[in-house]
Amino acid sequence: MSFDLGGNTHHVPAKLFVDNRRRLVAELQKLPPKAGTFVVLQGGVGRHRYNTDSEDLPFRQESYFFWAFGAHESDAFGVIDVATGKSVFFPPRLPPDFAIWEGKIRDEAWLKAKYEVDEVIFNDKYAINDYLTSHGAKNLYLLKAENTDSGNTLVPASFPKRDHFNPSIDTATLYPVIANLRVFKTDLELDVLRYAVKIACEAHKDVMKSIRPNMFEYQCESLFRHHSYYHGGCRHLAYTCVAATGCNSSILHYGHANAPNSKLIKDGDMCMYDMGPEYNCYASDVTCSFPANGKFTENQKLVYNAVLKANREVFKAAKPGVRWIDMHLLAEKVLLEGLKGAGILKGDVDAMVKARIGAVFLPHGLGHLMGLDVHDVGGFLGDAVPRPSEAGLSSLRTTRTLQERMCITIEPGCYFIDILLDRALADPKQKDFFIVERLNEFRGFGGIRIEDDIVVWEKGNENMSQNLPRTVEEIEEFMKH
Repeated sequence: MSFDLGGNTHHVPAKLFVDNRRRLVAELQKLPPKAGTFVVLQGGVGRHRYNTDSEDLPFRQESYFFWAFGAHESDAFGVIDVATGKSVFFPPRLPPDFAIWEGKIRDEAWLKAKYEVDEVIFNDKYAINDYLTSHGAKNLYLLKAENTDSGNTLVPASFPKRDHFNPSIDTATLYPVIANLRVFKTDLELDVLRYAVKIACEAHKDVMKSIRPNMFEYQCESLFRHHSYYHGGCRHLAYTCVAATGCNSSILHYGHANAPNSKLIKDGDMCMYDMGPEYNCYASDVTCSFPANGKFTENQKLVYNAVLKANREVFKAAKPGVRWIDMHLLAEKVLLEGLKGAGILKGDVDAMVKARIGAVFLPHGLGHLMGLDVHDVGGFLGDAVPRPSEAGLSSLRTTRTLQERMCITIEPGCYFIDILLDRALADPKQKDFFIVERLNEFRGFGGIRIEDDIVVWEKGNENMSQNLPRTVEEIEEFMKH
């Protein structure tokens, strides 16, 4: 009963979240036992645009809470008894007039069936406090989650407490347990991810079929959004669309408010479209690069093929037990070999890697974990080593060794960014690797990225985004029709 949008959209059973809660309880029960221990999680809070009573987008649940309860309601809490595994959902009690303005008010029995929890209690002022005290709560695991990429911290759950309720509060234990569980996807989670990625691929193909010179970048973004929602039921996107063309495709986070996908697309422009919807909060993240007119120039082919080879070599080499830093360095080496073959670079490729020439063309990390957040959590847990300080490597979003059931993106790129090229040409340790006259032919070229979403398996990796034209020949043939 949990979630779908009818038609051909994917049905997500509540069992997905029941299983997640069981996994969490199983891990917590391995810790030294404490009597009366409960997990308390707080969901997201719906917010209106400043000084209005309207929201920009429909509410999207906080990811940790969603992982455990699968509930889309805002202003909710969840409690899990570590000893028994019993789960209780605390939605807000809605005022009677909600039925006038917002729709039907569901009762406890309906919510209990929908989310397959053990109990539903409307969250009146002291409801959580009274439940915990009546069930002998002495220790609370609260989630304090620091994000190493954004620097933001998800603060622990906060609810009204009566004066006599003073449990022991632990905000350190829960995060590494629940975040690491999110790294390894269950079969039901993988089904949702596969669906989200399938919709992303079909939406990208729709854009490739529809694009013409003299369209605007935002029109391609609009086509992508429309396809994702109309055909896939994906109301939310996983991140801001990057619909970059021409020189804009060297702007790594293009599409934001100061560069809002607004350029007129010119004949001959290379497009670099990084766009992905999410379905039931599970993300996709796919990048396609192709010429706006459907026909590669010779220079575009050279760079594209170098990036594609890096992508495919990493896909083959990324096995359980391989550290992600080594995959990034492999991508750099393959890319630099391609640029040397194109006459842009000269000298020994291993020496180029050591001199960090790779970071001149690939300043971002090779990829990232993916799940309920597009840049998913857990990248620096487990056997992760500290993020390196060297250029390029300092942008890695994980340093872990790969293991089965990890979902990770492989997204090598090659960008001609003037500020990085100028710095390299002024650096005595780097400048002699460049053939300057040939390099200058690529000034203003922009960039190319090829991003696939994979699941790591011992028997061979699964490319969830394989249903895309990827070679030069496939793209040109696909865009003919």
